Amino acid sequence: MDILKFLTAGSVDDGKSTLIGRLLYDSESILADQLEALQASNRKNDDGTIDLAILTDGLKAEREQGITIDVAYKYFQTDKRKFIIADTPGHIQYTRNMVTGASTADLAIILVDARNGVVEQTIRHSFLVSLLELPHVVVCLNKMDMVNYDEDVYEKIKADYKDMAKKLNLHEITFIPVSALKGDNIVNKSENMPWYDGKSLLDHLETVEVTEDETSDHARMPVQWVVRPQTEELPDYRGYSGRVLSGAFRVNDPITVLPSGFSSSITKIEMFDKEPHAAVKGMSVTLHLKDNIDISRGDMLVNSNYQPHISQLIESDLCWMDTRALDTSVPYLVQQNSKVTKCKIQEILYKVNINTLEQVDADKFQLNDIGRIIIKTAEPLAFDLFQENNANGGAILIDSRTNLTVGALMFRANAE
Repeated sequence: MDILKFLTAGSVDDGKSTLIGRLLYDSESILADQLEALQASNRKNDDGTIDLAILTDGLKAEREQGITIDVAYKYFQTDKRKFIIADTPGHIQYTRNMVTGASTADLAIILVDARNGVVEQTIRHSFLVSLLELPHVVVCLNKMDMVNYDEDVYEKIKADYKDMAKKLNLHEITFIPVSALKGDNIVNKSENMPWYDGKSLLDHLETVEVTEDETSDHARMPVQWVVRPQTEELPDYRGYSGRVLSGAFRVNDPITVLPSGFSSSITKIEMFDKEPHAAVKGMSVTLHLKDNIDISRGDMLVNSNYQPHISQLIESDLCWMDTRALDTSVPYLVQQNSKVTKCKIQEILYKVNINTLEQVDADKFQLNDIGRIIIKTAEPLAFDLFQENNANGGAILIDSRTNLTVGALMFRANAE
């Protein structure tokens, strides 16, 4: 049974947590103790029904304020598929958490309040989804019960969103009119909107095509640990452990170690007590090579025939996540998988006006700003372009003064 990883995003009070709660409740995916706690809760909707958003509001501050702050992960399954849900915040100051939830998702559900239409956070979240190259987007027009299930309202917002989406590199877009509060078109088709002939949300999630590329030639594995026990039983043991980011490694495959450029071939693959013939995306393995090569944590093993870019000057999209503005005079750290190196912001190319999606000149980045920069790293990075291989096409930016993450990078070009 395959797994679909998806996130919910939208503006404040668009009903993201309620939608997830309704999805879990109506699909009977709630455990007995959760149901008991839900029924005992004193949080009610205006009509006296149970507030299903409680199911995803894990932090005390979230329950008190009725908002989402952190990313809440939920797991459930139906007869057709398993699901991992990331319920992400709508408040602008927590946009960085939305990026966290989107980084591993296959699909994004973007909620739009039918009373308000497309607003700034709708555009911001849609833009981030486009930057992160998510293959599927579902636009749920929520709170249709508050506009009397009016088809004209649905069509107007749908047209507005399509006009905005033309400026973005969004992939497949599906529109579904819903009421998370009442349960319309969440699990079951709504009788209140006979004019809508599409699928319910759950039906769409169960049937949307999810493809995992396990045979890609772009095999990438950053080394996390060099295994050298040097015991009496294993005096000459040397293995390189890590998680395969993309593609597949097979016994006898030629590989190259980057950034050094040394070459060898795979003699054995170990995974726990097994020795599989191949290691595919997502597997944590130990690779053994024919030759003894100087390899350290942070180096990358790749397929010799399909090597990534190697550069110290990289053009990258940046989503700035810190309350302190970006300072081009300050050295930062860039962490790409297991490799950490110093970097400088060489140049700010532009910033995006989130309302018009136009590129504008800028000399600094403030909280939630999105744009494009050039970074210069102290050591060469082995990277793919994000649009070609997002597993090895991004990194995080860390403030060297505080050791806190301040930005997300998506590599777009070799700037050398």
